[in-house]
Amino acid sequence: MKKLLTILGIAATSLAYSQGMFMLNNYSPHDYHGNLMAMNLSGCVPAVINNDPATIIVPANSHMGNSLAWKIDNYRDQFASSLYPINNWLVTLSSSSSTVRSWNHASLMPGSVIANNTKWVTSKFSMYYAGTSNKVVGFNTNLGDATPNTCISSVDYFSTPDGSAEWFTITTGTTTTTYLQIYP
Repeated sequence: MKKLLTILGIAATSLAYSQGMFMLNNYSPHDYHGNLMAMNLSGCVPAVINNDPATIIVPANSHMGNSLAWKIDNYRDQFASSLYPINNWLVTLSSSSSTVRSWNHASLMPGSVIANNTKWVTSKFSMYYAGTSNKVVGFNTNLGDATPNTCISSVDYFSTPDGSAEWFTITTGTTTTTYLQIYP
C-alpha cells in the first residue's frame, strides 16, 4: 500500500510540473523580441531556455485569431508545428552544468524526465516598432509565473502607455496551456 501511495504521489507531482503547451498571442502593433524559459520551481532545475535562435521574434498582430500565434506543443514537436521553431535548447541540470540540446534530443521528448518536471515560467522580452530594430522605450520586462519562489523573479502583468502584457495558465483536465498575451 505504501508503494502505491508513493507512486501516486510522484505521478501527481510530475503532472503538477508537466510542461504543457505555450501560446504567445501578440495583439499589439509591435514586434516581440524575447526568450522563453521552463523550469522546475521546487529546485530550480532542470531549466530549459531557447538557445537557437537566442531571441525569438514574433511579429506585430500575430495571434490565434489569424493563425500567427507562437505556439509550442512541447520541446520536440514545436520544431515541425511552430511558425517560430527553436532549433536547440539550453538545458541546465545543476548550478554548474548546462548543455545545448537539439530539439529532437531524447531527454526533451514528451514524457521525458525534463518535460515532465518543468513548466513554462517566464519570458524576458522587449517590444520593437514593427519591422525595425528600434525598441519601444519602456516596453520590456520579465513576465511569467508570479508565484513566489527562489528561482525566478517575474510579474504576471505589465503595463506601459504603449501596451500591456499578461501571463496566465489554464488547466482543463490533464491539459495545461500557458499564455503570454500582449495588447496594444
